Amino acid sequence: MNPLCVARAQGLFNLGGGGWPLLHLRSFEWVFGPKTEHWLQRTTAGLLATSGWALLRTPSGSGALAQARRTGVGTAVTLLAIDLVYVPRGRIRPTYLLDAAMQAGWLAAWWRCGRLGGHRGKER
Repeated sequence: MNPLCVARAQGLFNLGGGGWPLLHLRSFEWVFGPKTEHWLQRTTAGLLATSGWALLRTPSGSGALAQARRTGVGTAVTLLAIDLVYVPRGRIRPTYLLDAAMQAGWLAAWWRCGRLGGHRGKER
């Protein structure tokens, strides 16, 4: 699997996911439930969009791809953990399990890329 393609695909997904509540909070809340702290939702959305933009702009060098991997994996792990902890507690809607599935998919995609910038012969 090409790590640059993974970085750009996840970047597009994160930019869209972060941009949605910034551009139309009402439709976002219709799908994912009402939010009591709109400033917090906008902050989270802005950070997700920023992560997405950074991943989309990843150059093809191995150092840049290693950084993209850290950003992509870190973002996916964080969002997956939130989804899996707070859906069962009833704090967020079960529709977040769709996001959990996507985050698990990003982790699988990065895993399939193998190590980046590691020792020769160790990449998958």
